[in-house]
Amino acid sequence: MRLEHDTTGAVFAALADPTRREVVRLLAERPGLTASALADELPVTRQAIAKHLAVLHDAGLAEVEREGREARYRLTPAPMADAMAWMASTGARWDERLARLHERL
Repeated sequence: MRLEHDTTGAVFAALADPTRREVVRLLAERPGLTASALADELPVTRQAIAKHLAVLHDAGLAEVEREGREARYRLTPAPMADAMAWMASTGARWDERLARLHERL
C-alpha cells in the first residue's frame, strides 16, 4: 500500500506545476511531440521542457520513444487514474464520516 501512495504522491507532485499540466494537456492532444515542439508552444526553454518531461516520466505520466536522434513523448494516463481512484476513495471515507457526524448532531 505504501508504494501506491508513493506513486500517487509523485503524480500529485508532477501535476502541481502549471507548466507540467500544460505539457500533459499538449501530449494528450498530440501524442509524439518532441521537447523542441513543446518548447515552441510554451514560454519556457527546451532545457526547461526536458526537465519537466523528466519529472513526468519519473511519475509514470510520460513515455519516451526514440526515433533516430529524436525523442518523442507520449502521455501514459494510468498513474492519473490511480491518483483519481485514491482521491475518490479518500473522499468517500470523508463523506461517510461527515454523514455519521451529521446523524449524531
